[in-house]
Amino acid sequence: MSDQEKIWDVVMIGAGPAALSAAIYTTREDISTLLLDKGPIGGLAAVTDWVDNYPGFPKGVAGLELSDLFQKHAERFGAQIEFGKVSTIVDEGTYKRAKADSGDFLARTVLIATGSDYKKIGVPGEKEYYARGVHYCATCDGAFYRDKRLVIIGGGNSAVQEALFLTRYASHIDMLVRSKISASDVLQRELAKNDKITVHLGTTTDEIVGDPPAGGGKVVKVIGTDTASGKKVEFPTDGVFVFVGLAPNTGFLKGLPIELDDIGFIKTDIGLQTGMPGVFAAGDVRSGATMQIASASGEGATAALMIRHYLENLERVA
Repeated sequence: MSDQEKIWDVVMIGAGPAALSAAIYTTREDISTLLLDKGPIGGLAAVTDWVDNYPGFPKGVAGLELSDLFQKHAERFGAQIEFGKVSTIVDEGTYKRAKADSGDFLARTVLIATGSDYKKIGVPGEKEYYARGVHYCATCDGAFYRDKRLVIIGGGNSAVQEALFLTRYASHIDMLVRSKISASDVLQRELAKNDKITVHLGTTTDEIVGDPPAGGGKVVKVIGTDTASGKKVEFPTDGVFVFVGLAPNTGFLKGLPIELDDIGFIKTDIGLQTGMPGVFAAGDVRSGATMQIASASGEGATAALMIRHYLENLERVA
């Protein structure tokens, strides 16, 4: 540590609802706070078309607007946000060093709130046609498919929500569901009423086919299997949206004394502290998270209080 190196009270990795909520609490108590995020600010909330279940918004709110309000609230009290992708955390005893592509950042405590990202299905063509017909965010890319045919892969809440959203643009949607629809009853009722969507239960996704990628080709069809008959089925399409769940953004923690569960989410104690003293976790990246914006925000507030308590103990020991 150089004499000129700034030491933050807390560096928060991520700038979604959990981190932004935590930052509101820490900065109000004059705990110097830096948030590092590779973007976008607000995490998955920022690319969610419409949020209907966040308290205080009885008419609902656009995900981007809610994220912007979170950011403005945190910055009002002095939280600083910088763009940077963190590659690891180094334990230097009293201090922790977050190493990012934008530089090193030293802090007394760290909050990991990196959230989750969209799961991939790992079939041929998925990687090759990413952003050229294969997508994971309806809000981001749906408008490219006005009056086009689409295939949606998945049958959970997010798949149904995004399918309903995409009917604003698409002329028709084929929804491929490996087993059965697992979305909530409310969403299933909405799905049943929409004549733009055809649901194909018991249908796997085996391959995404397109024109030669080297020539800038686009997706033209999806090949699957009807599990009841065992026969191959094909779905002509202009684009594919994959919604099969979320995977935690914890790859940068490899080799650290921070325990992960079988899926890769961070295990914490009751105070949201990880196995590395002074390093906390909150929100969708934490094992046991409910994957809701409201609960992520609540965990952020709890983490902030735990961080304050940890810092107070550091001062007493010093």
